[in-house]
Amino acid sequence: MSAAVIDAPEAEDAGHGVSPGDIAIGVIIGRTSEFFDFFVYAIASVLVFPGFFFPFVDALTGTLYSFMVFALAFIARPFGSFAFMAVDRAYGRGAKLTIALFLLGGSTAAIAFLPGYATLGSSSIALLALFRMGQGFALGGTWDGLASLLALNAPAHKRGWYAMIPQLGAPLGLIVASLLFAFFTASLPAADFLDWGWRFPFFVAFAINVVALFARLRIVVTPEFQRLFETRDLQPERVAVTLRSEWKTIVIGAFAPLASFALFHMVTVFPLSWVFLFTRETPTRFLLIEAAAAALGVLAIIVSGHLADRYGRRRLLGASAVVIAAFSGFAPQLLALGQGGEIAFMLTGFILLGIAFGQSSGAVSANFATRHRYTGSALTSDLAWLFGAGFAPLVALWLSAQFGLLASGAYLLSGAVATLAALWFNNELGRNG
Repeated sequence: MSAAVIDAPEAEDAGHGVSPGDIAIGVIIGRTSEFFDFFVYAIASVLVFPGFFFPFVDALTGTLYSFMVFALAFIARPFGSFAFMAVDRAYGRGAKLTIALFLLGGSTAAIAFLPGYATLGSSSIALLALFRMGQGFALGGTWDGLASLLALNAPAHKRGWYAMIPQLGAPLGLIVASLLFAFFTASLPAADFLDWGWRFPFFVAFAINVVALFARLRIVVTPEFQRLFETRDLQPERVAVTLRSEWKTIVIGAFAPLASFALFHMVTVFPLSWVFLFTRETPTRFLLIEAAAAALGVLAIIVSGHLADRYGRRRLLGASAVVIAAFSGFAPQLLALGQGGEIAFMLTGFILLGIAFGQSSGAVSANFATRHRYTGSALTSDLAWLFGAGFAPLVALWLSAQFGLLASGAYLLSGAVATLAALWFNNELGRNG
């Protein structure tokens, strides 16, 4: 098979008793729980952590410090994948998921119990960083292969439709997290929210992780799914072996979705920080705007499935990267135009994000040799989030504070350029393969 055809069909394997719909349920449950956990931390890193852990600096610097800690999870995640692949090979996918999700939930709950700088001093910051790395390390182990399994079992004429299903977890998780924080910020005095109210969403995240764990285990460890994983050869390969054989595909796969991943944080975490620091907008109101925009993002992700099946995933990714590049040249300035500008930025951004992000999952996963697909897809996802999203809030906020909102578009533009370059290299490999 050519090494670089994104929309390349896979051989179908008939005779099993698991439908793509069954797989899709497991994918949505897993992704929504992971993204809810992600956004709970992200929102707290703007509204709570700067003053709670960094009261010795001004609000802007405290938020930048908070975003530095935020990025630690993305750095730790590939190391988690490396370690948990070994657990997967030795003890199975069920054991890996159980350990990883309890570590994720435990790290999240531990953050909820942390005292602030006023009580522990710099030790509180060290503990926050430790538990944040624990979250990222655990996320490296939550890869269950269901997204790859879904792609392999999707009908040939519906691959774009099934590719968008895993991406629904992001806006769904954001909607729930935003509404939960909006409830607490609206119903509690500011002092109570900053003292103890912010902790409740972290407890909810832990509870959701536990429920999601059992829901995913009921799917992943059933005999039908085990046989399906085996027949599709979706088994953990040694990371070193996969890197040695598939490094070109991993690099291209990590850069192909960067436009959407950079936009991801430009319309979720960054605008909340800008509005909170530099406007008189209340957090509650903006969180509600964010939840409404995310609901529009859900619809846009669904539309992306139809567009990809009609025009091809590669074309849609390339076209959306071009539009994101244009968006980066003017859209961030909308945040300085009051509530109307904020709403326009968020709604437009989430529509564009939904179209691009909806097809960014495993954009080149069909290029992996089957025996490397399970491990290669996990590594590609880890690196894409690290390069495309891990430092986006930090860089965007710093650029905006130093040079104005327009400068934050530079980060977004770099992601669009990276996506177009990766798609071009992918096409060249296909021609020469």
